[in-house]
This record gives sequence, structure tokens and C-alpha cells, in this order.
Amino acid sequence: MANTVEEIKRPINEEMKLFEQKFYESMQSKVPLLDKVTRFIVTTKGKQMRPMFVFLCAKLIGDVNEKTYRGASMIELIHTATLVHDDVVDESFKRRNFFSINALWKNKIAVLVGDYLLSKSVLLSTDHKDYDLLGVISRTIREMSEGELLQLEKARKLDITEDVYYEIIRQKTATLIAACCEIGVLSNNAEESIAKKMMDFGTYTGMAFQIKDDLFDYLSSNVIGKPVGIDIKEQKMTLPLIHTLKIADEKDRKYYLNTIKRYNNDQKRVKELINFVKSSGGLDYAVTVMKDFQQKAKDILNTFPDSEPKRSLLIMLDYVIERKF
Repeated sequence: MANTVEEIKRPINEEMKLFEQKFYESMQSKVPLLDKVTRFIVTTKGKQMRPMFVFLCAKLIGDVNEKTYRGASMIELIHTATLVHDDVVDESFKRRNFFSINALWKNKIAVLVGDYLLSKSVLLSTDHKDYDLLGVISRTIREMSEGELLQLEKARKLDITEDVYYEIIRQKTATLIAACCEIGVLSNNAEESIAKKMMDFGTYTGMAFQIKDDLFDYLSSNVIGKPVGIDIKEQKMTLPLIHTLKIADEKDRKYYLNTIKRYNNDQKRVKELINFVKSSGGLDYAVTVMKDFQQKAKDILNTFPDSEPKRSLLIMLDYVIERKF
């Protein structure tokens, strides 16, 4: 797994090293408390997949330049802000085996830090008159918020159809990866048709990525670190479950909807539902849809001439659906 990430990074190794410094600089402020929190953010960072998308897409059509670094910083600022806010909303005290910001500094500070990071991402574009990038990130922030609220609204009624599910994951997850890919080529002044093509590439990749995440909920060998069945316990309607309930007969549908509504903390009933989803072909269906999105993304990439960045993006596409966490 580590080897795969190293392989993906190969054409952008130097850029990723320099990016860490530039990203830290983009967060700095004159408030000591903020600096303490942002230093903590930098030391607990994840794999930084999103900046990798920005740099690889930029290199697909040209070279990495200062605008590319700014674009990657904007994306990472938005991504970090949403994680900080998510931990507050979910009352989560751990992230990547570190304490979360709300666990260390309380909710009020975490919310304000998230707001600060969002504002920095917008300022980074306006300060340098990157108005094309500003358009992309403003749309992205709006869509991510809409996706979260749509999911919350639908979760209360448990009436999520497949189409609504796709819209939720497009807005919540795929829109940010789409922004990475679009910003990458825009930093090299790509024409509109190329920008649109790369936005679509990122959207399909993000959809596949989220469906893979949703499949982890059903795997007992799940190493993602979240307990099996957690989505069901949280009454999250994901693709394997939506499809299973759609094809189930009325009696089973009622029984299992009741499990989600009223018995979502009953281990025996949750396990029974997981087995029902597996035996009804819910997982197989979700895998087929995931691979379909992956293929659509590959088809777009294959319209570009062969290059090292293109090869890395193809490896990244395989990694998205083959990863173990």
C-alpha cells in the first residue's frame, strides 16, 4: 500500500515536499492560539491525496507553478476545515489515531478554526487575483454544505433513493476531488473544455471512492478503523442497503427498515441486516456501480497522451477501489 502511494507520487515528489511548507505558510496568522492549532494540523496530516490530484492534473498538461501550489493549498484548507467541522458535528474525539481539535481545544475553538481555514482558502485566491480558482472553490464549499444538509434531511425520513444517494455523495465527497482536478489544469490556463473534462474525471473518481468507503461497513475484515455496521447504527443509507431494500419484498423491507429505525443498536438485528444485504447481492451491485464510475474516469484520462502523470493518475484510480482502508 505504501509502495502504491510512493509510485503515484513519483512524478511529483519534489512538488509534494515543497507543498508542505507552502501549505503551512498559507495557514499562519498573528494569533498564537491559531498558530498552535495549525501546527498541530500539519503534524497530523493524512496521505494528502487531494494535493496529489492537483499536481498530477497540472502536470498532465504543463508544469507545476506558483498558481498550482496556491490551488493545492486552497483545496487542503477546505478539506481540513470540513474535517474539523465534521468532528464537532459528529462529537468525534479521535482522527487518524490523534485527538481531534475539538477534543483538545473544545468545540467553540474548533468551529472558529474551521471558519478561519475556509476564509484563508478564499483569501488565497483573491489576494492573487486567481478568480477562476475562486469560482471553483466557492462552488465546492456551497456543494459540500448542501450535500451534508441533504443527507441529514433524508436520514430523518430514511427515504433515500439511489438517485438521491448519488447526489449526496457527489456533493459531499466527489465535488472536492473534482475541484482538485479542475484547479490542477486551470493553474496551467487550460481552456474551458479541458477544465470541464477534468472536473468530470474528478467527479467519477470521487463517486467510486465514496462507494468503496460505504462498502467497508459490510466487511468483517474491515481495517479502516470504523466498526462494522456503524453506518447502519448511524442510520446512514448507503448504496448496498438502498439497492437491497429496493429489490426486497414488502415484508422484508418493512422488517429491515424497522431494524434501521428502532433496533439500530441491537447487535443481533444489525448483523442480520448485514447478512441480508450480502445475500441479496447488495454488495455485488455496489461494486459493479463503483467499477462503472472508475471506468468512466479512465475513459476520460485515456483521451490524454501517455505521460508519467497520466500513469500515476491511472494507478490512483485503481488504488481508490482496491485500498484496504
